Order: sequence, then structure tokens, then C-alpha cells
Amino acid sequence: MWIETKSEVVEASRSHASFSRCLLKTLLLCTGDMEHLDKYMQDKLFVLQLGVWGLRGVTRVILANNPLSGALILAALYWASPWQCLLGTLGLLASTLTAVIMGQDSNEVAAGLHGFNGMLVSLLMGVFSAAGDWYWWLLLPVCLGSATCVILFSGLTSWLDRWDLPAAVFPFNIVIILYLLCTGPHNPYFPHHAATLPGALEPNGTELIALEVIRGIPLGVGQIFACGSLGPSFLILGAVLLYSPLLAVHALLGSAVGALAGLSVAVRHESLYSGLLGFNGALGCMAVGGLFFTFSWRTHLFAIASAFLSAYADIALSNLMGTVGLPACSWAATLVSTLMLLLSGSLTAYRIPIGQVKAPEHNLRSRNQWEAGNTAERESTDV
Repeated sequence: MWIETKSEVVEASRSHASFSRCLLKTLLLCTGDMEHLDKYMQDKLFVLQLGVWGLRGVTRVILANNPLSGALILAALYWASPWQCLLGTLGLLASTLTAVIMGQDSNEVAAGLHGFNGMLVSLLMGVFSAAGDWYWWLLLPVCLGSATCVILFSGLTSWLDRWDLPAAVFPFNIVIILYLLCTGPHNPYFPHHAATLPGALEPNGTELIALEVIRGIPLGVGQIFACGSLGPSFLILGAVLLYSPLLAVHALLGSAVGALAGLSVAVRHESLYSGLLGFNGALGCMAVGGLFFTFSWRTHLFAIASAFLSAYADIALSNLMGTVGLPACSWAATLVSTLMLLLSGSLTAYRIPIGQVKAPEHNLRSRNQWEAGNTAERESTDV
């Protein structure tokens, strides 16, 4: 009887271990770029394929590429504002379908590269609109602006490819500025709020609230999607964590650096509390800290420097453009990241070609395997 009980215990432990391995394998399949999903969706209905393309486009906004992360981000946007979620989804679909109609590269469309700029344009149109939520006339410029992003993305990609540079969010930044310049704060159909100056000092007598500054760090990640609520911001951060823990750490680190940069030049406290000073730092830190460069201690320090440069550039550009009531959007992070990709020196050895960029963990694993192969080859040829 004791032998039977012992064998049952061993069998139960084996079954539990087998279940744990199966669960871990399933979870790992949901992380990273989920390339296996693309193979599975090849012969499926166009509507289902469009859904996956769109979800990948959602995560491209935050430099990720995972459909499940895209679903989490859409849930976060709906939690924060159903109207904003509707605008973002409409802009995403409009730009993706425009790319399909124009016959853009199918691999780029499937990877969501023609969707994220359209989504950003539509989100910012909703944020700056002075007409309030559920203003249905806004859907017209949302669709037109999102479609225009595809044209700009295609043209800029052809031009920047010669230097192996991404078009990134240049189309979004261009289209949203043109839209705000064309309409103006007093437009009878599409009025918008004027941007405020982050560098303007607070009135004397105000005190900095440390807890609010700390709260603004995760909000900086949410502000990448123009989301200023704490709960949805944590959900967006969780979506990045699902794709890549390394990228999520750099997102928080970059946002914290942005807040530190704002404190050093005494910006408006509201800019610190709302996370608006963190999102450019987060984007700059994520771009360098494992996405376009293989992660190492050098590129990690490089990512922190990129976050500081992006944050200070954002403050300067916001003060400059705020004089005419325009936002700086993500010009700072885009320009700084492009500059970092053009740098020469020893860091170029860590640079990843644009066409081979994947999750930071995959990039790091691939580099380690390549270095191990080179080491083995050198040892085998030694006499």
C-alpha cells in the first residue's frame, strides 16, 4: 500500500511538472513578435488578417510588435475614453486599408507599419479638439489624415532606406501639425485647444508634490497614446511587458529621466504630474535600449543619454512651438533617435539593421549565438 501511494505521488508530481512546462510554453508563445501567428493566419479570411495587422499597428506606436499587446492597449484606451478608442481604431483601419488599396508592400502591411501613424494622428485630433467627445464631424479629418500618413510613410521610407533609417513617426508629426495649422483654435467646424508652454514657471508659493511626480512616471508611458489616466497607463505598460520585459524597463526608465529633466529646468508642475514630460524620454530610451541596438551596458548608458536628450529637446521644442499654440508632439524623440542611428564609432557594432529589428530579447539572443559561432570558428582555424 505504501508503494502504491509513493507511485501515485511520483505520478502526480510528474503530471504537475508537465502541466507547468505546458503552461510556460503557452505563455512564451504569447510573448515577443509572435511570428507563428502570421503563418497560421496566411490562409484565413481577410477580415481576420486585417484584425491581426491592426493589432500589430497598435503596438507599433510604442515600438512593440505583438497582437495580444495590441488588444491590451485597445482595452486600456477604451477604459480611459471610449471616444478616443473609437478615433484611434478608425484611424488605424483607415491607414491600413489605404495601404492595401495603394498596393503597399504586403509584409509591411502585415507588420502594422502602415497603421500606427494613422492611429496617432486620430488620437491627437481627438485630444486637441475643442468640440468635445462624440463630435462626429471629426471623423472626416481623422480618415483623411490617417490616409495621408500612408503616402508620407511610403515616400519617406524610400528616401530614408539609403541610410537604413526608419520613417518612424515622421508622418504623424507632419500631418498633425499641418492639421492644427489649417484649422486653428477658432475654426467653426474643427476648433482645437492651443498648446501650453511646459517651460513656463509656476506662480510663487506652489510646492512640488513628490507623490504626484512619481505618479507621473507611469503616466509618461500612457501619454505615448495620449492617455492621462493611471490605470490604463499601467495596462499599457503591462502590454509592453508582455512583448518584452527589457523594453518595459526602458520605458519606465526613460519616463523617469524625462521627469528628472523637467525638474532640472523648473517646468510647470502640471507637465510633471500629467506625464507629458516623460513620453519622449520613454520613446528615446526604448529605441536605443535594445530595439535598434543590441542590449549591453554600453547601449544601456547610451539609452539613458538618449532619454535625457529627448526630454530636453521636447522642452525646448514645446516652448518654441507653444508660442504659436502648437504642440511639439513626438518630434524630440523622433529626431534624437534618428540622430543616434546615424552616429559612428564603436556603438555601430551594436546597431541592428532596420529589416531585422525584433524584440530586444530576440536581438540579444541572436547576437550571442552569432558571437558564439564566430568564436568557435576562430578556435577551429587556430593552428
